[in-house]
Amino acid sequence: MEINFINHEEEEESQPVSPTGQYFTSSVISVSVIGVLESEAPIEIDDWQAEALLKDVFLPINPRFSSIMVIDKRGVKQWKKVEANIKDHMYKPIFPEGKSAEFYDDCFNQYLSKLAMDQLPKSRPLWEIHIIKYPTKNSAGNVVFKLHHALGDGFSLMGALLSCLQRAENPQLPLTFPALMNQNMNTDDDHKGIFKNVIGIFNTVSDFGWSLLKSSVIEDDKSPIRSGDVGVQFRPITITTMTFSLDQIKKVKEILQVTINGVICGVIFLGTRLYMQEVNNEQKNADSTSLVLLNTRNIGGYKSVQEMVKTDAESPWGNQFAFIHVSLPHLTENDLTNPLNFALKTQETIMRKKNSAAVLLTGKLLDAVRRYRGPEVTAKYIHSTLKNTSMTVSNVIGPVERMALANHPVKGLYFMVVGVPQVQIFHKSHIFLFKK
Repeated sequence: MEINFINHEEEEESQPVSPTGQYFTSSVISVSVIGVLESEAPIEIDDWQAEALLKDVFLPINPRFSSIMVIDKRGVKQWKKVEANIKDHMYKPIFPEGKSAEFYDDCFNQYLSKLAMDQLPKSRPLWEIHIIKYPTKNSAGNVVFKLHHALGDGFSLMGALLSCLQRAENPQLPLTFPALMNQNMNTDDDHKGIFKNVIGIFNTVSDFGWSLLKSSVIEDDKSPIRSGDVGVQFRPITITTMTFSLDQIKKVKEILQVTINGVICGVIFLGTRLYMQEVNNEQKNADSTSLVLLNTRNIGGYKSVQEMVKTDAESPWGNQFAFIHVSLPHLTENDLTNPLNFALKTQETIMRKKNSAAVLLTGKLLDAVRRYRGPEVTAKYIHSTLKNTSMTVSNVIGPVERMALANHPVKGLYFMVVGVPQVQIFHKSHIFLFKK
C-alpha cells in the first residue's frame, strides 16, 4: 500500500479511518464493492453531463469521496481531503463496433472480471465509474461504480448510489423504500421467556466458541464450492445475476410462516447443495459454512443524504455490520422431493443463530484485538474467518418505484463484493419491488 505522511497541522483537517476501514485496507486484504446499473435505453450522456452529475451530486454525499487515505506520524490512518479530478475516475471502454449483444455480453463480463481484480489507486479517492454504452443481452448499456469498502459498507454505498437516482415517472419526487418490520415482537409468557433466555445463553456460548474455532483452526471441507487454495481473491471471477418473482417468494413465506430472507437463503443454500451434488455426489454434504452479514444499524431503512453523513452516533454512514456463521443444512432425499422442507431447515438454523449474542461478542473481540494487537492483526483474523468458510451471503433493499439516472430508465441494479478470499459470494439485492 502506498503510504503518505501528514503533519499535525494537516491532521486538523483530517478524519480518522474507522476500524473496519483499516481492516479492509491492510496488507492481507483489500475489499471493494462493485455496483452495476443496467439501462433500459441506450446511454446517451456526454462527458460534461457525467462530470457535472458526479461533481454536483455524487461528491457532496460524503467527504470520503474527495479524500485519500494517509498515515500520520503516529502510524494512524486518516482521511485527508483533496481536490478530486473527475476525469481521473471516469472510464469509457471501447469495444469493436457493430457486433452482436452476445459478443458485447462476453466483453462486458471480461471487463467486470478484470475490474474486480484491479486495485484502486491509493493516490486518489477510492472510487471509479465506468460507462459502458454497448448493448448486452440484459440491457442497452451499463454504468458501473467501483468503491472501496473502506468508504462504507453496502448499506452506505448503495444508499449513496440510490441518492443519485430519481423516480422514472416523476423525477421531482424522491424514491421511497419498503419499511422494515420488527420481527422481534415478544408474545411469550414469563415461563417461555425465561426458557428462551436460557436457550439464548447456551446458544451464545456455543456459537461464540464455534465462531472462534472457525476463524482460527477449523476450515470447511474442500468441495465443489471451496478449493481451499491460497490467493483465490486474485483469480478471475464470473459474475452472474438471477431474478426471482417476489410474489412467488411471498407465497412460500406464507406457507412456511417464515421470513422473506429465510426463503431466499433457503433457495441459495438448496441451489448450492444441488450444485455440489451435480459436480461430485460424494461431496454434496461436505461441511460448508456461510457467513451471513447483518446490518447492525438501529434504523428502519435508508435515510436521506443529509442524515447519512451526520457525525453523531446514530448516523447510518460507515461500516456497521456483523456476521454470523451458518452451516448449510445437509441435503436429504426428502429435500429433493419436498424443497420447502430445506427452506424450513434453513430458517430454523438462522433463527437459532439470531437467538444468540455471539455477534456482539465477536464485535467486542475484534475491538479488543485491534486495541491490543493493532489493525493488521485484526485484519489477519478477518481474512482467516473468510478463508475458512465457503461463501458469504448479504443483502440490500431497494426502492418501490422504477428508477432513472440522468433521465435514463434503470432496468436493473445489482452489486457484489470483490477481493475476499472466497470462491462464492451471494448478494440478495431487493432492488426491484416495483410493478411494471
